[in-house]
Amino acid sequence: MVGSVSLLKRKQKTSFVDLVIIVFIIGVSITCLVPFLYMIALSLSSNSAIVSQKVTLWPVEFTLETYKTILSDVEMIYTLGYSIVLTIVYTLICMFLTICAAYPLTKKRLKGRSLFLSILVITMYFSGGLIPSYMLVKNLGMMNSVWSLLLPGAMSVFNLIILKTFFSSLPESLEESASMDGCNELGILFRIVLPLSLPSIATISLFYAVDRWNGFQDALFYITDKNLYPMQLKLYQIITANQQLDTQQGEGSVGAYIVPESLKAASVMFATVPILVVYPKLQKYFVEGVMTGAIKG
Repeated sequence: MVGSVSLLKRKQKTSFVDLVIIVFIIGVSITCLVPFLYMIALSLSSNSAIVSQKVTLWPVEFTLETYKTILSDVEMIYTLGYSIVLTIVYTLICMFLTICAAYPLTKKRLKGRSLFLSILVITMYFSGGLIPSYMLVKNLGMMNSVWSLLLPGAMSVFNLIILKTFFSSLPESLEESASMDGCNELGILFRIVLPLSLPSIATISLFYAVDRWNGFQDALFYITDKNLYPMQLKLYQIITANQQLDTQQGEGSVGAYIVPESLKAASVMFATVPILVVYPKLQKYFVEGVMTGAIKG
């Protein structure tokens, strides 16, 4: 009887803790979702409704004028395709370099392994800063070139450590068996290690892709050719031009132009949708890759 009462109390306590966790997760989810819904509502609302502050979480006087403004520009469509290709190429380069650096660092027979890893970790805490980076890109002849958007940030030490930790967690017996069967290091990497590391690779690829897709500062400093503008810089120019128009028109001509808030919201949605499309396809690998790479080792 006493044991049953104790078990019942334990279940009640567990249920209460689960309820608190569920409520907390719902609260955090709502906190993240509300600003997103507000941006959608702004992008689909009329100018007068936005100026009069009638928009909350639902569009008022539904309109697609802001999206028509963005999509009516032929350069915007070109920039979208260019940015997608740029993101894919950047991700491939980053993953190639990260794998080539992480895999050897898992080998104890690599001489100077600790020194190499220490040098890489130091770069996480200390950097030359903006001006030296700009001078380096300029002296290497990468100014106003697509390489200035690809090479300077081509490898993240943080992602390298995650991938290295994941590689280290794989059983050494697998590699030893493959080596006994006549497989060389490249064969072991491509046939054994990489297929087993798919969750971590997918997760890090997503990190790199999001980083490049949201990249803005490097293009602003290094690129002047409009044909090389990535999506974020293009949207920045649209918003800046519309803010100047807002200042020139004044407050008296509300219906004559698109207010900046609406254009900003539509720009955010336009730039966010591609990542939202890609993320669900990688979601099944995301948690497993992060947790394994961060905990094991």
